Order: sequence, then structure tokens, then C-alpha cells
Amino acid sequence: MLHPHRRGAPRPATRLRLVTLAVAGACATLVAPAYAQEAATATTATATTPLTEAPAATVVVTGLRASMQSTLNLKRGSDGIVDGIVADDIGKFPDTNLAESLQRISGVSIDRNRGEGAQVTVRGVGPDLNMVLLNGRQMPTSNLGDLAGRAFDFSNLASESVSQIQVYKSARADTPPGGIGATINIMTARPLDIGKQASVGVKAVYDTSNDNLPQEDKAKHSYTPEISGIYSTTWADGMFGVAVSASYQERNLGVNTASITNGWKGPYLGSQTGTGTIPQAGETGFGDITNRPDASDVYSVPQNISYFMRGSQRQRTNGQLTFQFRPQKDLTTTLDYTYSQNKVQTKYHELSAWFNFGPSVSKWTDGPIASPLYYQENVANQDIAMNGGDFATKSENNSLGFNLQWKATPDLRFTFDAHHSTAVSKKDSPFGSNNDLATVSFSRGNTGVDFTHEMPVLSIQGADFNRAPMQVSGSWFQDGYQKMEIDQAQGGGRLKLFEASELNFGVSLTNVKNRSAFQQVQRDTWGGATTPADYPQSLWRLDSLGQYFDKLGGHDDPALFQQIHLFNFAAMRQRASDATGMPASYLPSLDNPDYDRRTTEKSRALHLQLNTEWDFAMPMHTGVGFRYEKTDVTSTALSQTVSGVNWVSQNELPYVFGTKDFMTLKGKYHHFLPSVDWDMDVRPDFKVRASYGQTIGRPRYDQIQGGTTINPTGTVSYGTGSRGNPQLEPVKSKNIDLSAEWYYQRQSLVSLGVFHKSLSNYAGQTVLTETSGNVTTPVGGKYWNAALAAGCIATDTNCLRDYILRNFRGQQGVTYTGENALGHATGTISGIPGDPAAKYQITTFVNEKSANLKGAEVNWQHMFGSTGFGIQANYTYVKSNLKYDNASAGNQFALVGLSDSANIVGIYEDAKWSIRAAYNWRDEFLSSVTDQAGANPQYVEPYGQLDLSIGYNLTPNISLSLEAINLNDETQRIHGRTKSMVLNATQGGPRYMVGARYKF
Repeated sequence: MLHPHRRGAPRPATRLRLVTLAVAGACATLVAPAYAQEAATATTATATTPLTEAPAATVVVTGLRASMQSTLNLKRGSDGIVDGIVADDIGKFPDTNLAESLQRISGVSIDRNRGEGAQVTVRGVGPDLNMVLLNGRQMPTSNLGDLAGRAFDFSNLASESVSQIQVYKSARADTPPGGIGATINIMTARPLDIGKQASVGVKAVYDTSNDNLPQEDKAKHSYTPEISGIYSTTWADGMFGVAVSASYQERNLGVNTASITNGWKGPYLGSQTGTGTIPQAGETGFGDITNRPDASDVYSVPQNISYFMRGSQRQRTNGQLTFQFRPQKDLTTTLDYTYSQNKVQTKYHELSAWFNFGPSVSKWTDGPIASPLYYQENVANQDIAMNGGDFATKSENNSLGFNLQWKATPDLRFTFDAHHSTAVSKKDSPFGSNNDLATVSFSRGNTGVDFTHEMPVLSIQGADFNRAPMQVSGSWFQDGYQKMEIDQAQGGGRLKLFEASELNFGVSLTNVKNRSAFQQVQRDTWGGATTPADYPQSLWRLDSLGQYFDKLGGHDDPALFQQIHLFNFAAMRQRASDATGMPASYLPSLDNPDYDRRTTEKSRALHLQLNTEWDFAMPMHTGVGFRYEKTDVTSTALSQTVSGVNWVSQNELPYVFGTKDFMTLKGKYHHFLPSVDWDMDVRPDFKVRASYGQTIGRPRYDQIQGGTTINPTGTVSYGTGSRGNPQLEPVKSKNIDLSAEWYYQRQSLVSLGVFHKSLSNYAGQTVLTETSGNVTTPVGGKYWNAALAAGCIATDTNCLRDYILRNFRGQQGVTYTGENALGHATGTISGIPGDPAAKYQITTFVNEKSANLKGAEVNWQHMFGSTGFGIQANYTYVKSNLKYDNASAGNQFALVGLSDSANIVGIYEDAKWSIRAAYNWRDEFLSSVTDQAGANPQYVEPYGQLDLSIGYNLTPNISLSLEAINLNDETQRIHGRTKSMVLNATQGGPRYMVGARYKF
């Protein structure tokens, strides 16, 4: 008998014959996971439909209850562990952002950018190791915030034309690898499936966060428009179909952050001395420390403190055009084009103070991890920085695809799918993709920070802007660029074998090209123009700081330094240019980038899978298959060549760099990825599942970059540098999943799932010693050896330099310039022919780290009879023994993104009203093992957000809506080794939308 709840075309119900068992056993020795790939009979494809196929039949669903039913069908009829979300109607996806929709699914958590979801973590596996597909096709991604990453940015995609999101948590043979956490497939509407329909929707968006910005940074209006529509039609008795969908949204917002921008310097031991450490016995300030860290305690000190007010204006445009041709019922062709553009303009101002680790006064928490409750440095006439920025970026995605489905015989079907897709992010402003213009008053006295509040509280003594007027002090302008291009072709088929088996097979060819380039033009000083005539103080506007942080504890502390000077970025930059004579075109250009990385990955894959129905007392289904994946990597990067080395001081040997040249390195790897799925209907409403599969996640692009970067200055021992390793293997995961699902009512479910992942081949760093082929060093050379023979010792570099400069002055490689105050010779000693070759210690990546993680997911969905009320709730628990040790001062490897998460959604629906309140919570998680200072972790503290949507059907064709995002006005905080070591505290604000939709 058939599985009573497996969606798909009927399979023969007869028992397996002996010959069927024999064929199944033989195929099982050759293949691993394969999946039933029948056309769906619900509104959209179920999880058993091939990812490049559209559903074959259509039943349009409306309303939240129908959407919940379709979602249960998706989960129930799947092979393996699958969750998803189905739209209750085209243009009415349950959230305004796809990432925020995904967070409603158990095990899925999101990272937020500009107050909305951007990237996803699934079951504790970070964004770089999740694969995103659009209609079964691997999608490119680009992100100027992380030029080396693979994480897909969901903020570029609107939700209006999305019909379904499928989240495959267990391995599939027919999907491109890369999704260790999950493979996420975004499905869009096709005309021959949805038939004739049209609708248009408009919304007014009000973002309260724009109101809480300085006038220089806020947008003119807090209310912005959003419009979306879809038109689908068919003709010639369903032979032709065209669908067009489009959306445009503007959003004006503000994000204000109090932060230790450059991280925490350290960690140090309580007994340690040196720059950045607290005074020890006998040193100035020793008695000014309260609750001093013990000798064995680990502690850090803040590098600086900043308060940012950022205003952004975003315009997001999405569109899709789909044309279908079905000359006969057994042959369907689809041509589609998808476009998205996300433009963001940002202005910001910053108040900051930099610590120079002079005499300090401090108060500390108890160890073994001590952190300052208060930290003050006693300074005189240091700078109070009032910086500003004005930049813009643009991201564009283009995808052109073709799909063919052919039912050659009743038992044999073929599919073919190909696409060319690109994602590009770049600057959209003459000022670059990021920038900063620093203005200062040199009147900062003793400066302290109180870390006992939610946000750090800065206090400054002696500030006097009349005595020390504001002036421009420096700048940096950045130009970033990233482009990813994917060409992919996939072909396959399904062959029915005997009465109850099916063999799925396919091949795929994928070429991924990724290029990232970057340049920063930095000026540490704009010259000596410092008089009021050079910089009239009318260029600045004095404002009060605390009002912009009114939702963070500490904003009303009387000790908070309130005076912030704001300015117009373009006018100030022009004034600085005029005052200093610096060219007005002092801007970055990728004509001469600081780095340029280009990587090509060519993958070839084969997959086979055998699906079989077993007619026992309890009906069972198995899928056994494999995927074989072979990838060739070619990585090229722009590198500066070293042409010489100079010995200029006691232990500094700066390198002389020649031209920039491209260096290419290659690598390759192949993997056999088996998987097995099994499920059994214990009874008609109760199902159990088990899955095993192997998946891979490819390395980040900076880990496989081809060029070598040599740091500008070496020592008498060696130089240092870094290089990627294109021969890195992907991270590999062996996954086990078990679940039980009770469908106790038509729209109700209780399920429990457990999972375990064994991860290997994480990249760790190693140091290689390499010798230059063309550059010599004076260390150990002709003059060095003569100095040793004259009585100097190798560790006394002053003696060595004095002897060489005084005795070989004027000879090849020796330039004598005089004597310093200590009586030592000054000048430059260069390597000459015959001297030893220069040596470098190159830091690169190797596969050496492994980890295990495990967890459990609980889901409950319940409709309360015919009352219209319902509830959805889920909780995910994730655990790994590979955690960051906050008490350790060394470099560490730990899994990032691990956190428990939970959702609770309440709904009410009748013929007129549709109401949904959703609360999402994510527990604290490690987001990075380094901060800007480099050696301290970053933890994102627990975050919970309440969203509300209300819909009202005015007529069968007109519906009204009210939506509220972040209704509880949640703030976000990130800290280091302890909660007192705040890294940033951020506030935004609720967002409201009022809309109407008309269905033709």
C-alpha cells in the first residue's frame, strides 16, 4: 500500500516481487540518497519535486489556515528532514523580508543588518556554510561588508513574488553541495501553474528609527512608499504562459551604536608589563587601581570608544519575467529572468576618544577573567574626534535561466536546466563605498569610561572648543568591489523500476567566478591649516549626544560627555581641500587596488538515487543514493613583489616593493557523498524518520586566495606575510537525523527531531618558512660577517650596525647619514649580491580542525477547531563541546553561530480578518573569535523581537493590511570575554506598514 500522506503521483500498490528486491539490492550498492521526484498536487512543489522542476498541477490556496496546511504537506511528504513556508497567496508572504520569514522555522536564526534580517544560521552552522538556491539553481552573492565570504544576503530579495521557501536540513543527492547547515530553495511563481491572475499592492512604510537622528544624517521623510504587483496569464489552451512580477520599496532608517570600535587590547595576564597593560609595582599609577586583577587573571583594556548615529536610505527593486511554452502535455519549457537591485546611501557622525595607554585609573571585576568597571587615562590636550561619513553602495543580481521537462514515456522523464547568474556590489557615490572624515579639537583632558551600564558612558574633563577650535585632522576613503558569476547546467531524469521503485539520476556542470577588489586612500593629516580662518567654526553645529541613545541604559548618566559637533560632509571636505591645497579629487579608484582576488571553481557532479516503497505492516519508504563532486580551483591575486630589503634601525628592515603582479595558484578536490533516507508510517497520522548523509561546505575566498602578501617591515630574523591555500579541502560533515511527527489534526502537528553533525577539515593557520629567489638581506651577509669577526656578537645589532656603517660607508649597499644622540651610527644597509636570500614566515591555511555539534528541535502547530485561533511554536537546542575559552589568552578555534532559538506565533482568521503575532528569540551566540583588536571574542547577547500583521478583506478583491516590525523596540548588544567588555550597544526602532492589495 502507498504512504497515505506522501504527496506525489500514485505509485503501484502491489507488493515487491523477488526480482524487484534483487534490483533494489544491486542498485543500493552503487548509489546513495535519491529522492522521489513526483509532481506536486499542492499549490507548489513539495520537497520530493526535483528542485529544477515546477509543480505540475495547481490548487490555489488562500488564508493562513490553507498556508499552514500546505506547509504541513511539504514537511509530511518529503524525503529527509524538510521544513518550509508556503505563501497564503501570491504577493502575501508572511514577512517583508525573506530572512525574517526563515527565522520562523525551527533551527534557523538570522544575523541582522540595518535592523532587518540579512544572513541565516541553521542548526548552529554559520552563513558561509548554507547553500541558497532559486528554483533549484545555485545563486551568486556579493557583499561589500565581507568581500571574502560566501554568505547569501537575503536583504537584496523582496518577498512579493515568492510562493514557497524549502529548507532541506538533511543531505540531498540532487542539490549543489555547500549547505552543511541547510540547503534553502526559494521558489517563485510560474504562469502555467498559477494560471490567470493579477494583483497590485501598495504600502506606506513608517520607520521610527529615522526620527532619532541628527538633522545632517536623517532622511527628509520617515514615510516611504512600497509597491508590488504580479500579472500572470495563459492562452492557446494552456500552451503559452507569461508571468511578470515586480516590487519597489524605499526605506529610510537610523541605527545608533555606542561601541568600543577598535576592540579590546589584550588579553594580558595580571602580572604582565608592556604597552597597554595596567601599571605594576613601582610604575606610575600603581596605586590608582581598585580590585587589581590577580597575577594569573586575564584582562583587556579598551582601545577607543565611539558613538555613531547612522542614517541610511534604501531603494530595493525586484522583478521577474517568466515565459512558458507547453506544445504538448508531456513537454514544458520555461525561460525566466530575475533581477534585483539594492541601493543604500549612508550618512553618519561619530564622537570618539582614543586611548594611548598612558597613566590610568581603573576599577575591575573579580577574575579569573577581569574586566574594567571603570577605566580612565590621565591625558592633556589630546584630540576629541568628531568624525563624519557620506557614502553609497549598489548591489545588483541578474539571473537568466532555461528549464525543460519532458515525459518521454509513462515511466521515464527527463529534465534539463541551465542558467547564467551574476551578483555585483560596488560603490554608488563619488566618495566611495565607505569613508570617514576626521575633525578634532585638541582639548581633551582626563578621559574615562564607565562600563556598568548597558552602553559605555564616556566622560571627558577640560574640553574647551574656544581654546582649541575644531579642525580637519585626517581622512580615509574606500572603494570596494565584488562580483560573483555562476554558469550552471543540470540534467537528469527519473525512471520507474518495476512496481514500487524509482531511479533518479543526473549530472551537473557549475562554474563559479568570484572577484573582489579593494582600495583605501588614507591621509593621517590634512596639513597645518588650523586657524579659525581656515576652518570657520560655523561649519560645525553643536548638538547633545544622549538624546540619540534614549533606549540604552546609561544615556542619562550625568557623567556622559554630551557635546558633539556635526557638519555637512561634502562642504567640510571641500573646505579642507581648499585650506590645505589638497586636490579635490583625492578619492579611491580601483585602477590601482590594494588587493585584487580572482577565483574560479569548476565543479562536475554525478548523482544517482533509488527510491523504494516497502509494503509491510507499517508502510516504509527508503531513498539510497550518492553524489560525486569534483572541483578544480584556480585562484589569482594581485601581489606586490619585493625588490630589496633595507636595514634602517636596530631591528627594522623595511622592504622595497616593486611592481604589482598577479600570482596564480591551483588546487582540486573530489568527494563521494552518500546519503540514506528512511521513513515509516507507524499509523496514518504518525511518522518516524531517519537520515544519514555527508555534505561539504567550501572554504572562504580569503582562505584560498592565490597571491602572497608580504608585510612592509621585517626584523633581523625574518619577514612575515600571508597567503591563501587553493588546495584547501572543504569542510565535511557527517550528519545523522532522527525525527517523529504526529499529525493529529488536519492542520495540527507535534514533532521532535534530534541531529548530530561530525565536522572535519575546518581551516586552521600554519606558518611556513620560505626563501626569496631574488632578494638578499644584509643579515648574515658580507658586512655582517666582517662585524662579527671584529668582535660584535649576533644579538648586539647596535654594534653590528655601527661597525658596518662606519667601516663600509659609501660602499655598495651602505649609506651612512650620521650619529644619533646616543652615539650610534645612522643610515641604511641593504642586501647586496652574494648575501643570504631573504626569508619570510608565511602564514597560510591548512585543514586541521574538527568539531561535533548536536541538538534537538521541537515543533507544535495547533488549530483550535473552528474558532479561527491557532498557534505555532518551536524550540531548537544546539550544543557543541568546541567552545571559546574566555580564560585563555591564546589563539583559538571555536564554532560561531551556535545558539538556542525559539518562535511562538499566534494567529486568528475568519472570513474577514487575518491576524498574526510572531515572537522570535535567539539566545547568546559567539559571532567571531576576534574583534577589531584581534585577540578577543564577540558574543551577541540574547535578542527577542515581536512582529504583528493584521489583514482585513474589505471585498473579495480588496484587502487591507497593517504590519509592525520590532513592535517591542528591542535593542542589541555585543560583548567580549565578559558582559562588562561591551563591544557595541545598538538601538533602532519599530517599523510600521499600512497597505492595500487589489486582485483583478
